[in-house]
Amino acid sequence: MEPQKEYVLRTVEERGVRLIRLWFTDVLGQLKSVAISPAELDGAFEEGLHFDGSAIDGFSRVQESDVLAVPDASTFELLPWADAQEPTGRIFCDIRNLDGAPFDGDPRQVLRRNLESARAKGYTFFTAPEIEFFYFTNSVTPEPLDRAGYFDLTTADVGSSLRRRTLHMLEAMGIPVEYSFHEDSASQHEIDLRYTETLDMADNIMTLRLVVRKIALDADIHATFMPKPLEEGQGSGMHTHMSLFEGEVNLFHDPGDEIGLSELARQFMAGVLHHAPEFTAVTNQLVNSYKRMVSGYESPSYISWARNNRSALIRVPIHKAGKASSTRIEYRALDSAANPYLAYSVILAAGLRGIEEGYALPPEAAADMWSLSRADAKAAGLRQLPQDLREALDCMEESELVRETLGDHIFEWFLRNKRAEWADYQRRVTPYEIERYLPSW
Repeated sequence: MEPQKEYVLRTVEERGVRLIRLWFTDVLGQLKSVAISPAELDGAFEEGLHFDGSAIDGFSRVQESDVLAVPDASTFELLPWADAQEPTGRIFCDIRNLDGAPFDGDPRQVLRRNLESARAKGYTFFTAPEIEFFYFTNSVTPEPLDRAGYFDLTTADVGSSLRRRTLHMLEAMGIPVEYSFHEDSASQHEIDLRYTETLDMADNIMTLRLVVRKIALDADIHATFMPKPLEEGQGSGMHTHMSLFEGEVNLFHDPGDEIGLSELARQFMAGVLHHAPEFTAVTNQLVNSYKRMVSGYESPSYISWARNNRSALIRVPIHKAGKASSTRIEYRALDSAANPYLAYSVILAAGLRGIEEGYALPPEAAADMWSLSRADAKAAGLRQLPQDLREALDCMEESELVRETLGDHIFEWFLRNKRAEWADYQRRVTPYEIERYLPSW
């Protein structure tokens, strides 16, 4: 037996763990769980756990329903909120077909496959997200807990207490946090996770979402990662810093370059910029996602890059002096409701395509993208990201890159599901329409 599995089994026995929760996600990024007893864990490691995949969104059709959840022993952690009298562990799972082959509908397997493809070329993909979310008094109406702003500290800030408890719980689960603070909008908060390899990071994001909601719920507060729950103020993004390494060497760094950025990094950026409209439906998957991506709310809408310019789609932060490992780029359109396994897969694939085909990076954007008029943007030759989910799906449907990255199974299901969401949205008559048109028309 592998040493990691032996360690988990020994820890479960020594700590008196009474329950093991096996975690995985559906195609939309909703966390799923099935509980087993410690006595079943050894068998799950060796043979997987059978379940009906047709009951999970985006998984199997009824006629091919059975799949296996195979625990990844490296992800074992004790749940710090479990009853001390009944210790509980959790393990993320890879979903496999009954013959043991990776299941095409499993988002975690999609990311693993794309990371292995990058690794075969000598690259390890590292990421660090800035995860924004809101606290509200309930889940029915978005009533903020405070009216504080960016970096504000108030003695009556309930959110600060919730955030502090969340950080303690994340640290207890082995998830290192770099920063945490109150964001710009009322009752909006941000937690930044420390750089790590991307499969681990996607697992950490899923864990963080659960922990944030769990701590809030214990205080009768509702936490949401909805991209734009309030009309005023900015929405919740998941700006992600990223770089490629080869061993300990940051391949994005070039000490001889004016801004310390290698040619490989520039080609990666060019690939992401070129293919961004094609994968935006994946990184911004909700109808509501596009309410955030409008002028005035600090979210990029034009396809551009710039040094330390937060209005650009890709920002190149100033790296720390004498620290080549800190050279990175930041993709700023991604929002907090995305499935991280799929979102990071498509961004990585786009960047690698740029490297493989030697894409040329367009000129740096010098202007403030948020203040550009449509005429000025057009004159500058700037393309826009899709402006709504329908447009994003149209771009995705034509993309050979996104189909190849996600695989036919998830690609086709995602399009069907999201087109149905758009059609449902189109049928709805909103209060805005009633207020604006009913009196006059």
